[in-house]
Amino acid sequence: MNKLQVRNSFLLFIAAFIWGTAFVAQSVGMEYIEPFTFSTMRSLIGSAFLIPCIGILGKWKGKKAEQDAEDKKELLKGGIACGIVIFAAANLQQVAMLYTSVGKSGFLTALYIVIVPIIGVVFGKKPGKKLAAAVALAVMGLYLLCMKSGSFKLEFGDILLLFSAFSFSVHIMVIDYYTQKVDGVKLSCIQFLVCGILSAAVMLLFEHPSLSAIWETILPLLYVGVLSSGVAYTLQIVGQKGMNPVVASLIMSLESVISAIAGWVVLGQILSKREIAGCVVMFLAIILAQLPEKVELQAESC
Repeated sequence: MNKLQVRNSFLLFIAAFIWGTAFVAQSVGMEYIEPFTFSTMRSLIGSAFLIPCIGILGKWKGKKAEQDAEDKKELLKGGIACGIVIFAAANLQQVAMLYTSVGKSGFLTALYIVIVPIIGVVFGKKPGKKLAAAVALAVMGLYLLCMKSGSFKLEFGDILLLFSAFSFSVHIMVIDYYTQKVDGVKLSCIQFLVCGILSAAVMLLFEHPSLSAIWETILPLLYVGVLSSGVAYTLQIVGQKGMNPVVASLIMSLESVISAIAGWVVLGQILSKREIAGCVVMFLAIILAQLPEKVELQAESC
């Protein structure tokens, strides 16, 4: 792995860490407001947070106005595409939480680690034996970690989560395409503005938003909006640049492991032997995905 890949792997891990620890804030917020209201507020907060970041980073990088102008059309297309996909993924997940358990939510959402390589195969990108083995290990680890009873029964909420996992997979692939073309922070800002506008439209049609209820959950919203949306998704966009999307999806799936560990450390929710085994298997899968291929090792030794 070169220095860029190491750095980007670390950025993706930080994103997974933020998503995992943000679970508590997301759960608390849902006690006060409805799903699309929650998504609207977190997305708009995330987009607003990134606006000054764009200005600061723009001055630091010293980009020319002419170069920015050339990227605007592609940036807008990418932001709208990512925004539509993340709108579907995030809201399907949010609504599903009303119908299914946290364990199933974690397991089924993280199935994007299987869907991403399948999508890649459709477009002629074969993951290779090593990554295929890593994906299989990760699924096994997720099952041990999230499906605590050892049983599996598909319900309405689970179906929503399967569609959410597919949407997250598409989001990873769309980001993989556009990060090679446009600025990652700007792309993230536009995607959350689009997601917020679409969520607000559904919110006004089907929900009953209340300013007092939103204010009651302002701290969880700020945590999830700024860190989970504004920071973590931006780290995903920046971190995915130059990364194999299958490897990226494996690293980000550590969100489930970190969520379980955070519940153990912060909330005192003790992990069972089964759950600890799931965490270990997940980490082994990530390590396997990061190992160089045998051909590369032979080439280096020559």
